[in-house]
Amino acid sequence: MTTDPLLKVADLAKKFVAKRSVFGAPSAFVTAVDGVTMTIAAGQTLALVGESGCGKSTVGRLVLGLIEPSAGRVECDGQDVTKLSAAELKAFRAKAQLIFQDPYASLNPRMTIGATLDEPLMLHTRLSKAARRTRVAELLDLVGLKADQARRYPHEFSGGQRQRIAIARALAASPKLIVCDEPVSALDVSIRAQILNLLRDLQQRFGLALLFISHDLSVVKHIADRTAVMYLGRIVESAATADLFKQPRHPYTQALLSAIPVPTPAARGQRRLLAGDPPSPLEPPAGCHLHTRCPHAIADCRTRVPALIATADGHATACHRWEDIGADGYAQAVEPPHSPTLQRLIDAFRPSA
Repeated sequence: MTTDPLLKVADLAKKFVAKRSVFGAPSAFVTAVDGVTMTIAAGQTLALVGESGCGKSTVGRLVLGLIEPSAGRVECDGQDVTKLSAAELKAFRAKAQLIFQDPYASLNPRMTIGATLDEPLMLHTRLSKAARRTRVAELLDLVGLKADQARRYPHEFSGGQRQRIAIARALAASPKLIVCDEPVSALDVSIRAQILNLLRDLQQRFGLALLFISHDLSVVKHIADRTAVMYLGRIVESAATADLFKQPRHPYTQALLSAIPVPTPAARGQRRLLAGDPPSPLEPPAGCHLHTRCPHAIADCRTRVPALIATADGHATACHRWEDIGADGYAQAVEPPHSPTLQRLIDAFRPSA
């Protein structure tokens, strides 16, 4: 697997107008993304996690060029996405695709599945009608469906099958990057395992880079090579997934992971609670955004924004005091940081070698 980044994001920011004056001038902004920097290599999965409203999905849409950033740079496969013309952006769509959270809402109920899969082929390829029909059959086979199902409509499929169709549509133009926005959150556990295995298999087969957006830490544990934790528009910690779960350094990451239920009744997890509620993105606090809730905050946290600094092992943390806080006994308190049920199902549904 190559280590050269396919996707490079630098100082990405996005503000939305929340209020306008009587004359139409913007008078208040919501800061959805605030200085996000990250990279993803081909064949790698980066999970973006955090509570609702932290800006995860906005980052995904900025990466795909669906919305324009307020600041920063997005480079995918050597192209600066923020500077593409309309024609260049259309060509870029073939390289980067999106899998939505709700597969039924993302599929046109008036179009057959065959027509749905044929649409990106007409837009991004010069295949003949017969060649497109063959490609549609290949796509359905790739995701575990039959070619004759192309004549059916979305309502004739189950939720898991519809998500397979959404994956097939994302693969139609042979992309290099796929943004997965909560792709299994609407599915039950057994179907989640099948979809996760499918994504892993397709990634290995085609060398795909995945930006996996999720709030489900048990899912992230199984699919992600690296994990980045977001809080109020900023990445506060980033590391190899196994290292992040074992030794979280940032107080927010520690609180997030300590909320995972421990499946063993005799085990006593040590919750690390944060006081109060998240600040409003309309008026984010100065300095570290977490300082209003963090029990370790000092005066410096209230005035100076902590930089996301990586150590030699690639574990990056945006906290002035992470070395003082430590995580002694933390890993033992919350083990195992994943769902045993999901793990058993993933193993059960994984194709044999």
